[in-house]
Amino acid sequence: MNHLTSDAADEAANSQNDAADLKGEKSEDVVVQYVVLRRDVIETWPLGSVVTQGCHASVSAVWANKEDPDTLQYCSPENIDSMHKVTLEVKGEAQLLNLSEKLSAGGIAHKLWIEQPENIPTCLATKPYPKSIVALFFKKLKLCK
Repeated sequence: MNHLTSDAADEAANSQNDAADLKGEKSEDVVVQYVVLRRDVIETWPLGSVVTQGCHASVSAVWANKEDPDTLQYCSPENIDSMHKVTLEVKGEAQLLNLSEKLSAGGIAHKLWIEQPENIPTCLATKPYPKSIVALFFKKLKLCK
């Protein structure tokens, strides 16, 4: 299992970009969507239900921002088969709500998915953004494993 934090994943991506720069290639600011799941939900709900929660948040965030230039690029025919998503985890509800507040305060469009009718915040997903714009908000989170 991969135990990299998003920090380590960012460093690996930056190393690849640095190598491309040394070769004279232009490194690209990839458009990425972040999905954040709750570890306590992962451990207590069936896997399919957890995956469904992430899918709900992801689709909702894309649809709500369907006219946004980054979303249009992310979903374009040229890019549809090479989408970039990063799936991270937080410990529980309090951490998820805190992250959502920080994203809102930072002007980062996202969908906090609240499962109904139970009214349980289960996950969140950002709209697609260039990684350089949103990566810092997720730096301390672990990759979901």
